[in-house]
Amino acid sequence: MVGFDGRVAIITGAGGGLGRQHAISLASLGASIVVNDLGGSVSGEGSDESAADRVVVEITAAGGIAVAEHSSVADPAGGEAIVARALDEFGRVDIVINNAGILRDKSFANLTPELVDPVLDVHLRGAFHVTRPAFAHMKERGYGRIVFTSSGSGLMGNFGQANYGAAKMGLIGLMNVLKLEGARYNIKVNAVAPIALTRMTTDLFSGMADTFAPEDVSPAVAYLVSEECDLTGEVWSVGGGSVSRFFVGLTDGYVKPRRKGLLTVEDIARNVDAIRDESSYIVPFSSQDEFSKLGPRLV
Repeated sequence: MVGFDGRVAIITGAGGGLGRQHAISLASLGASIVVNDLGGSVSGEGSDESAADRVVVEITAAGGIAVAEHSSVADPAGGEAIVARALDEFGRVDIVINNAGILRDKSFANLTPELVDPVLDVHLRGAFHVTRPAFAHMKERGYGRIVFTSSGSGLMGNFGQANYGAAKMGLIGLMNVLKLEGARYNIKVNAVAPIALTRMTTDLFSGMADTFAPEDVSPAVAYLVSEECDLTGEVWSVGGGSVSRFFVGLTDGYVKPRRKGLLTVEDIARNVDAIRDESSYIVPFSSQDEFSKLGPRLV
């Protein structure tokens, strides 16, 4: 059985939607929860401490353990404060679920800094601000589980979400670095790309609440942050009862060894099909895998 007795989890953006469900789910399995939420609007404006407080009431009423934390992840001091809250209250941090997010959608030609910067601040920089102090603590303890909330908008693209998509794909880059830096300390770092009806996706899933409920995402997140999970560097699409893996595949491609002369643009033009051929590929875990693939073919 997957359980979290004695574990402490920080969940950002946990005042509603996916974060709330993650918090309730982990608490029901024994984890102590730091429910972080500034309580702002979907676009990131304003604040309301009652959002996080209500989730804490829900958890404690069901017999769980939780405390509220209202700092903004967009501020480095806020990230420090969130982790400090966990350490002061529970003495440890075992799990971080970076879930906080906002939307400021606009077609790329009409984007302004006021629409870009806050989205990057919450999604991407916010994950840095919270994860960095938690990661340092996890290294000292020799244990940690981290999940980043990415999106199909970053992995595949979505019209009008250049800011959001860039931030969400940036989280995959952060995950890929931390999976390597955390390996020797038993810190597993993964990501999910949820498909769920929340206040941020109401326009997309209107009338489909039962099909894409947040409750269908939380079990996968719970597994990825559990002690039973040995996976790291995974990106899972989760929603509607479906769980699938996204991955970067590197094709066998075309190689012209140096002994045959320098690569030319004509070589590229003649071999585009070979470069793109998906019949043979690897799923590299690190850059070393790419070099291992190339080495024998370059001589």
